[in-house]
Amino acid sequence: MSEGPSQPAEAYIGLMSGTSLDGVDGVLLQRTAGQGTGWQTLAHAHRPFPPALRQAMLALNTPGDNELHRAAEASQALVVLYATVVHALCTEADVLPSEVTAIGAHGQTVRHRPDLGYTCQLNHPALLAEMTGIDVVADFRSRDVAAGGQGAPLVPAFHDAIFARPDATVVVLNIGGMANLSILRPGQTPLGFDCGPGNALLDMWCEWQTGHAYDANGEWGAGGNAREAWLSDALAEPYFALPPPKSTGRDLFNPAWLQRWLAPHGLTDGPQADPDTARDVQATLCELTARSAALAVQAHAPDAQEVVVCGGGALNGDLMRRLSEQLPGVHVARSDAHGLDAMQVEAAAFAWLAWTHMQRLAGNLPAVTGARGPRVLGAFYPA
Repeated sequence: MSEGPSQPAEAYIGLMSGTSLDGVDGVLLQRTAGQGTGWQTLAHAHRPFPPALRQAMLALNTPGDNELHRAAEASQALVVLYATVVHALCTEADVLPSEVTAIGAHGQTVRHRPDLGYTCQLNHPALLAEMTGIDVVADFRSRDVAAGGQGAPLVPAFHDAIFARPDATVVVLNIGGMANLSILRPGQTPLGFDCGPGNALLDMWCEWQTGHAYDANGEWGAGGNAREAWLSDALAEPYFALPPPKSTGRDLFNPAWLQRWLAPHGLTDGPQADPDTARDVQATLCELTARSAALAVQAHAPDAQEVVVCGGGALNGDLMRRLSEQLPGVHVARSDAHGLDAMQVEAAAFAWLAWTHMQRLAGNLPAVTGARGPRVLGAFYPA
């Protein structure tokens, strides 16, 4: 995807705040039918979560007092941040809000229980429409869940439109808070599922031990050694053995999971007396993300010739190295090599999903989510 002209004929904005809880990414795309992938990137903007909002979102991932009020306040604060990103995108691209067809706003997932028939994303799309003057499409997962699906992942169809090759099987591995992969085979319906934790456990441990929200480029963890016994215990998590379709989130891979894994090894969530041990835990968690993803590729796409990595995990050099080691003979590279920055892919996917909604096209893939059939995704909030 490449830079386009400043005045789009048909433009969509995608907004994504993922389970890593690092902030909001927004992308402004222009529809260019018949040219390359059919889309051009006009602008990208990122705004970090204010610390108070990040803590509020984290707290809402688990049961607590006065949840309805706290969720409503967090939704409003999130949308204020969304609107800031929208205005930044329009300013950068020199595009008026009236020239944007719609915003695809995913919202912030705080509960995801398709096994119980629901998924919950904090959002206030009516307020976003008011603040931006642009039509908004939101609540993309609920219709798929209502049709018996997992509601996730929703990005494989977009990945197929952007990254598929006519001559080879490509796997797209998105590493956000969780990790999901899309399997793109020439002439076949894409497959995909959540393969396990991405950055969430890494970020938790890093913050507990260093006070930093994440391990920049994986440099802290790279100084440790992955412990095979610890890794074996982690890979015994039943989720990894489940067949797709499947999806996961912080409902499973959360601080309680991390504490349960640490306890048998005499470790706690508090600062470790031995800094080398703390680094070994980080190295092992990094290996867990790499190994679980690689095992999923080997089990479900043994013919893959290329793995395209996107999301925040693509910026972790230690994680990328471990992925390459676990997938010998497979070309592992960031999505940047395909013209779409690793940090833009998911936001771009929700711009694309907004387009499918406006066109009344199905946005889900039943082969991926397990839904009873194709469904138009999202709820529409006119400006």
